[in-house]
Amino acid sequence: MKSEYDFSKGTRGKFYRANAVFRFPIYLDEAVQSYLVAKAESKGVDLSVLVNELLKKEIEIIETVK
Repeated sequence: MKSEYDFSKGTRGKFYRANAVFRFPIYLDEAVQSYLVAKAESKGVDLSVLVNELLKKEIEIIETVK
């Protein structure tokens, strides 16, 4: 690693996007992922769509019980 770096020709904020949304990765257990992938394929939907539907239903249940 250099002791100094020259940023004089750099552009501040070149990759900054104000409307960018951070989507953090979710890591599923292998068995859970295999099950959900099979369910998503049988329904003909993307895995993320299926997982979001399941989580929304779970949130509804939690909120109803409150």
